Amino acid sequence: MVRCHLARLMGEHKMKIVDVARETGLNRNTITLLYKETAQRIELDALNKLCKLFNCEVGELLEFQEEHVKNEND
Repeated sequence: MVRCHLARLMGEHKMKIVDVARETGLNRNTITLLYKETAQRIELDALNKLCKLFNCEVGELLEFQEEHVKNEND
């Protein structure tokens, strides 16, 4: 599962969705989906703009985490 750390980055920079939209030119809906981690995909241009805004690497914005398969013993 890919986790998006946009909410954390926005909190650290004391930014709201509207602030990120204004600074990047991205659609508010795109930012909201990433913020809530409900986005199904992300454009490379959006990644580029977010990384530039927060002065971070892609790996600081997105992270891959193994999904734990729940079995009968859990």
